[in-house]
Amino acid sequence: MSKPSRRPGMGAVPYEGGATFRVWAPNARGIAVVGDFNDWSPDANPLAPDGDGYWSADVDDVKPGHEYRFAVFPAEGEPLSRIDPYARQVTNSVGNAVVVDTDFDWKDDDFQMPPWNELVIYELHVGTFNDEPGGSPGDLQSAASRLPHLAELGVNAVQIMPPVEFAADFSWGYNPAHPFAVESAYGGPHALKRFIAAAHRHGLAVIFDVVYNHFGPGDLDLWRFDGWYEDDKGGIYFYNDWRSTTPWGDTRPDYGRPEVRNYIRDNALFWLEDFRVDGLRWDATAFIRNVHGFDHDSGADLPDGWSLMRWVNDEINARMPWKIAIAEDLKDNPVVTRPTSEGGAGFDAQWDAAFVHPVRRALIAEADEDRHVGDVAQAIAHAYDAEPFRRVIYTESHDEVANGQARVPEEIWPGNADSWAAKKRSTLGAALVMTAPGIPMLFQGQEFLEDRWFQDGDPIDWDKRDRFAGIVALYRDLIRLRRADPATRGLRGRNTNVYHVNDWDKVLAFHRWEDGGAGDDVVVLANFTAGGHEGYRIGLPRPGMWRVRFNSDSAAYDAEFGDHPGFDVEAEEQPQDGMGWSAPVPIGPYTALILSQD
Repeated sequence: MSKPSRRPGMGAVPYEGGATFRVWAPNARGIAVVGDFNDWSPDANPLAPDGDGYWSADVDDVKPGHEYRFAVFPAEGEPLSRIDPYARQVTNSVGNAVVVDTDFDWKDDDFQMPPWNELVIYELHVGTFNDEPGGSPGDLQSAASRLPHLAELGVNAVQIMPPVEFAADFSWGYNPAHPFAVESAYGGPHALKRFIAAAHRHGLAVIFDVVYNHFGPGDLDLWRFDGWYEDDKGGIYFYNDWRSTTPWGDTRPDYGRPEVRNYIRDNALFWLEDFRVDGLRWDATAFIRNVHGFDHDSGADLPDGWSLMRWVNDEINARMPWKIAIAEDLKDNPVVTRPTSEGGAGFDAQWDAAFVHPVRRALIAEADEDRHVGDVAQAIAHAYDAEPFRRVIYTESHDEVANGQARVPEEIWPGNADSWAAKKRSTLGAALVMTAPGIPMLFQGQEFLEDRWFQDGDPIDWDKRDRFAGIVALYRDLIRLRRADPATRGLRGRNTNVYHVNDWDKVLAFHRWEDGGAGDDVVVLANFTAGGHEGYRIGLPRPGMWRVRFNSDSAAYDAEFGDHPGFDVEAEEQPQDGMGWSAPVPIGPYTALILSQD
């Protein structure tokens, strides 16, 4: 008769000469582990009751690489064959779990997470961040081979769309079948660790996209795991009433069950601790705190989901306060990024719908008169609880360039993403992302005018990196000014004043700073029309010479640019925009200028 193990851990935990197996199945009358180490015999290695619905046993002669499953004997009916919910590796989403050697040589990895005000994030999808057209998805090794490009571009964080095991080989990743297992088509767990180690060597933090608002729904062995369920629902891991329903399937986890809460908490800490990822981006948190993903819908609120997010974020902050937690909530709710001590959910930042939508509309509108500069001004000034770095800002993300939408250059002129207008207005948008307060984010290929829309079977076109080398240089210059240039420290500062908003001429200007002074005061001037200005007068916060640090109309970035090169200007003692000094500044069409003082 088996005895319950005294060794801690869930799933398969190797030890010298064997492995401990532990699983939660409160309604089963019996559990056995079967695998190639016991000829898949359900009689060879039964697990013993551990208390509170857990079962465990130590099994000798089990080694990393052995495949296994759990034989679950429900209260009624035939035995069930289930993949371990904590499986660290699977042969495929409907295959077998694999015992994993957790040892990994991280060598001299002592990566330090940058402060939030210096972060520039690059979102990528492992399967398409490669140049292998058709046939098979890219993997973590091919994605790692492209990391030097990101280091040269200047970003310092990569956010990878969910790489956990999903049904089939092609997916965005938001259909997690096995939340602890790295997608087999991407190379498995050691490939992910090698990717993270390589990213760290290139100075890149790794932010991991996690999906806790639903599981599956395809190839989901969690479904009715031990045979029990109610109301034709999913069993022990899921709500078994109206709260189970989500837009992605009837598979919302039961945030009120302690064992399910532990499962999600364990998963978050697993990636942060075992894989050394530097942060988590939680998908669709509005659907964790409300059944319908709404605010002001108290009848459908999920208090257990709210408390789960607070609990996990508190755990992370207690153990690893330098690691970032980002919410994709998109409801413009400041409570999401308020500290738990103040009643918030405790996220460090959230994706900001109040930025992306008005900015995209202003860039994509066909006619200049339809660009609402006042809306853009509000988007730039927006903040959660007056904290500028509690938001992630962008014009492209996996959601914004699919689901009926396309890349910004493609939206500007469908089929002509390399046209003058598409190049000018998309790079104007990039300048706003890199100069507005917040944590800026790019989506893969944005820096070389990737066109059409995101598809999980369509790799980005790396040939465009050379074809549009000037546009890549534009992004590189913007990122340098945003992250590290001592002449533009104000772009990393907490203070913003959008002080010039001209909706008639479609021009705006804003001031960024921390303490003020030379190198700290930064002025950004943006023109949203096809006509340039030989001398557009704006107020300036200080007297003296103001130098143009960046001009998106420079011919250095594209041969079609450059009709209105930017010039350094001397501030005159002439009041304008509520400031004591001003200057006429030449600016090109659909152009952004960045000015500061020595």
